[in-house]
Amino acid sequence: MSSPTIRVGLIGAGYIANWHADALRATDGVEITAVCDPSEAAARGLADRLGVRVFSDAAGLIDAKVCDAVHILTPPHLHHPLALQCLEAGLHVLVEKPVATSAQETAEVEAAAQNNGVRFHAGHNFMGLPSYDRLKGMLDRGDLGRVSNAEVHWCLPLAPLRSGPFGIWLLREPKNLLLELGPHLMGFVVDLFGVPDVQAVQLSKPIELPGDDTRQQGWRIMAEAGGVDVTLTISMVETFDDRSLTIRGSSGRARLDFAADTLVVERENASDLVLNPLRRQLDLGWQHLSEGVGNAVKQLVSLNRKSPYALSFQGMSAAIYDPLRKGRPQDARFSGASAVKVMTALDQVLECLPSGELQPASPKGKTRDPKPTAMVIGGTGFIGRALTRALVAKSKDVRVLSRGKHGPFPDLPDEVETVAVSLYDKDGLVDAMQGIDVVYNLARSLEGTWDDALEHDVRVAMRIAEACQAAGVKRLVYTGTIASYDMSDPSVRITEDTPFPDDMTDRNMYARSKAECESRLMDMYRKDGLPLVIARPGIVLGHGGPLQHWGIGRWHGAGAVRIWGNGLNILPFVLIDDVADGLVLMGEHPDAIGQSYNLIGDPMLSAKGYFEAIYKTLGARVRVSTGNLTVFWAADAVKHALKTYALRRQGLSRPSLADWKSRAHLSSFNNSKPKQELGWVPEADKSRFVQKAVEQANLFGF
Repeated sequence: MSSPTIRVGLIGAGYIANWHADALRATDGVEITAVCDPSEAAARGLADRLGVRVFSDAAGLIDAKVCDAVHILTPPHLHHPLALQCLEAGLHVLVEKPVATSAQETAEVEAAAQNNGVRFHAGHNFMGLPSYDRLKGMLDRGDLGRVSNAEVHWCLPLAPLRSGPFGIWLLREPKNLLLELGPHLMGFVVDLFGVPDVQAVQLSKPIELPGDDTRQQGWRIMAEAGGVDVTLTISMVETFDDRSLTIRGSSGRARLDFAADTLVVERENASDLVLNPLRRQLDLGWQHLSEGVGNAVKQLVSLNRKSPYALSFQGMSAAIYDPLRKGRPQDARFSGASAVKVMTALDQVLECLPSGELQPASPKGKTRDPKPTAMVIGGTGFIGRALTRALVAKSKDVRVLSRGKHGPFPDLPDEVETVAVSLYDKDGLVDAMQGIDVVYNLARSLEGTWDDALEHDVRVAMRIAEACQAAGVKRLVYTGTIASYDMSDPSVRITEDTPFPDDMTDRNMYARSKAECESRLMDMYRKDGLPLVIARPGIVLGHGGPLQHWGIGRWHGAGAVRIWGNGLNILPFVLIDDVADGLVLMGEHPDAIGQSYNLIGDPMLSAKGYFEAIYKTLGARVRVSTGNLTVFWAADAVKHALKTYALRRQGLSRPSLADWKSRAHLSSFNNSKPKQELGWVPEADKSRFVQKAVEQANLFGF
């Protein structure tokens, strides 16, 4: 008799939902039937790809009776109430980590599952890796001997700490950093050795968020579990990626790289003193080669559908739904009982800290209500934050449009208000624009297909413009991109009069979409009198910006980059404060309407010169490799063919060779127009430019 098919709904349609969806589609006996998210656009985008129904709230999904189980993939503070609601409705539940914000909440969820005869699972995906199964098998067989200690590392840059967005759940309280990353590490400890006794916690590498709100980027946790000394290390600065579990026993040392799905074991051998170290290194070399080749073949044959991260979700999904379909007990790795133990251990960690370390900074007291005359859409991003503060410095109150009510301006309560309005709600936009003189549209959407770009970038830009007209806004400043230019010819010097290519269909989606936005907005200026100004910033550097800037090259972690081209031509760098000043001027100057301005700093540095400045200023050598743009283009053509004909993906674009060459910014820029017409004064001194772009930019987080 065949096992029943389990119908699964996804609650939350963000980034992680795609990984869950792909894993579920690869799991036998499972069918995705619904996507639920309060953002209709987000839910619709994922649901259309999956061919399933859309719901705007959990109650509607439950009432429709289209699911036997749900995956709760929302921000963590919503996990507890949603899990209880779904469990009490008789649905099996998987909750992404952290499953809740405390052990007590987690225990309540597990109790609800028991009381209603359904199952609660924790989304500790890395324990679904094939290499982790192999490691557990070795421990069960005693291959490592008697285990004395273990180290678990999560050393990976966390960009939002330095470049935002600062209003997300992850950064709202100091403890959220541990709750977000700690379950990965503590899950291994609980599963392998039992509930740990946390003995000490050390914090390091503090960084200040807006409003003098300190977060610790380094966490070192010492504990004992099942007679094993355990050290857990979390490092969120710009560091070499090390997400690993190392176990030392009397007979060997095993290192699981759970980011790469590789397992290497170092053992002693019985050779004499001369051959012993040689055999050990040869054995390690062979294991590294075998693991690397095996993973490469696996990803190549599967067309990257079996990457380590994808495999972790697939392994978790199979371990959850196979027992559920066949009526067998839960896999302990993902059980609710295990989740309670993990969260209990994390609560112990927090109890070891002084109470002051767990309290976010108190927001500055509000003495008056802001009276905004400027609105910044995208005000929580890199440029938007700097622009908002520049406007306040000009004695203007600002209304920032955000997805949520939390913004990065706790120190400016009298001058800045943050409002949550959907960019798909024209009436809501019109209401939010009441009393506003100038709107800055810094919103952008990175889409994979042209249809998606039209829906989520072009139509959004048009909707904002229409709302401006309906609300009587006096000026709309729209940020396009210099990427829309053809910058492939070194002999060309680009000005604002340089046209975009007539045919943009062979350009990358971002450049094409932004160019389409500009074209349609300019039509509204000419036909309907839209008070439009267009800004095109260059490669923006400065405090709050990323080290791993993809306008310079393709990054492979914090320590290596393959730059676009040979890295010798001068790049169109510009400082963030100069961009903010330029945008303010565009919103004020009486003659700017109907004009476009390229915000490019004076010629300063090539790509290689930039990395040399980082080395000389900060003493950090980034491994820089040149990138042959023809090879990039050819490799991209192969990937495009595989995606189109093997994976059957529709609506993809294939950038031309000229598009790839444009990424190297081979053409130079003339920045005289904003200087002459607006009085814009970008930094002209190279030493001060380097000081602001490198020394004061906090590129590494410490």
